[in-house]
Amino acid sequence: MPSRTDLLSLLRDVKVRLDGDVSLDALADRAGWSSFHLHRAFRRLVGQTPKAYTQRLRLDRAAARLAVSADRVLDVALGSGFASHEVFTRAFTRRFGRSPARYRAVAQSAATAEARARHAEITEAAGPCLTLYHLSLDDSKGSPVMSTPTIERRELQPQPALIVKRRVARSEIAATIAESLGKTFPYALQNGLAIAGRPFVRYSDVGPGLMTMESGTPLAAPAPGVGEIEAITLPGGPAAVAVHMGPYDKLQDTYAAMERWMQEQGVRAAGAPWESYITDPAEYPDPANWRTDVFWPISE
Repeated sequence: MPSRTDLLSLLRDVKVRLDGDVSLDALADRAGWSSFHLHRAFRRLVGQTPKAYTQRLRLDRAAARLAVSADRVLDVALGSGFASHEVFTRAFTRRFGRSPARYRAVAQSAATAEARARHAEITEAAGPCLTLYHLSLDDSKGSPVMSTPTIERRELQPQPALIVKRRVARSEIAATIAESLGKTFPYALQNGLAIAGRPFVRYSDVGPGLMTMESGTPLAAPAPGVGEIEAITLPGGPAAVAVHMGPYDKLQDTYAAMERWMQEQGVRAAGAPWESYITDPAEYPDPANWRTDVFWPISE
């Protein structure tokens, strides 16, 4: 069976080859695995079949291109790996609830060119890895070494966002992030909302057994949620900001280091912390290179 690290490398290959042959047989042939084993391992890791995953990436990439460019819909379709305008339009309309042309009109009227460019950048970087944050590489050899986190004081600007809130056990963090981001991120895309930052999780209440998680997507401008998708604003003001380099299961060490830093600086926590996922695990299969920025509001 392929290891998780092997599968992460394969996901990077899929992202690079989206406009080519990324069928199950082609992926299995390039990886040297049987189609059966690859399909099973891929779905267990990503939460989607290879076909559904590549279709999602192609459509999200196309939506971002529509938001920032004046390219013909046919060129967007072919450049995203679709065989024809008709096939692309049907698939796009099923995912986003409107035609490509209508989607472009909504997205380009809702945000500035700068915000839309940032949106396209985040969609390309974060979209492929929504189900991979807090991934545990339990089949890796040994425990990756984590570097000492850098911590500094920073003034933050208020940040509008969409979240899904869940009360979960620690063992459910990764699955909850995948499920929750699988709601806020597509909701933003479907409604032409400009995504302004990397996916995040805020821990608004942490107990000995359960914790309340708010998994969300930052936006360029406030927008209403619907149903379980809530609109919030991450607070501005002074915060301790740490750069964590290493596997997700070592994040508790960074939180502990931030608490010690606060004591040394003579400040105290003034709100719930949140973590923002900067790197795509598939783009950087070595967990030593996984960057997570942690933000913790403080006061004197």
